[in-house]
Amino acid sequence: MASSSSSAPSFMDSLPPDLFDQTTLVSLASTVAILAVAYGASLAALGRSSPRGRRALFVWHAFDALIHFCLEGSFLYHCFFSWLPVSAVPNPLALAPTPHNYLGHAGAPRAYGPQAGGDDPFARLWMVYAKADRRWAGADLSVISLELLTVFVAGPLACLVCYGLAKRDPRTNILMIVVATMELYGGFITFCPEWLTANHNLDTSNFMYKWVYLVFFNMLWVFIPFYVMWVAVRDINDAFAVRQRASASRKAR
Repeated sequence: MASSSSSAPSFMDSLPPDLFDQTTLVSLASTVAILAVAYGASLAALGRSSPRGRRALFVWHAFDALIHFCLEGSFLYHCFFSWLPVSAVPNPLALAPTPHNYLGHAGAPRAYGPQAGGDDPFARLWMVYAKADRRWAGADLSVISLELLTVFVAGPLACLVCYGLAKRDPRTNILMIVVATMELYGGFITFCPEWLTANHNLDTSNFMYKWVYLVFFNMLWVFIPFYVMWVAVRDINDAFAVRQRASASRKAR
């Protein structure tokens, strides 16, 4: 008697078919390259004998600033300067929609954002991420508003944190709390609308999009900011404790 059996889907079956194309590999490698630059900057600014904790904080904030300036800055550029007529798009329904009257344009509908960036390397990079979250393909107003604060406020503040760490300025703890709070708030504002709409714009159908693009990369900006806040608050509390002991010592004299 012949028997038939159906094999369960393998891990490889859950990966997107274009996982190992050139654009995807370059996109992932760019993140590693930015991390390497941040580490190199820490060696130049802190020296090789700096404590690991200080170096880790410096590398994170340098990495954070470079991500904001290089990657998210390129996203904003395409949202403001890259466009094409929707009528020229083979499949307009596949594009992330551009709001009516965006940037004051009330004429023929346009498609803004990385989706209109053509062969630009940064546009192609964002289109890779947009496979997991389609909002980053076009000009989503909430995303653009958030990225304006991220690029032009959080990025420079992260640079100031690196400068303060290099100068051993204790006031840097305050800036670290501000930057960490901005990152946590930004993550919540980014994903709360999706939680409320059953992940309308997200593709969680495979391992790569869900666990690497959406969970891993975004959770970095949750767990690490919490750690930064813990370090900064601990140092501030230590400073208050020293002041309190000094005050009590003076009163006892």
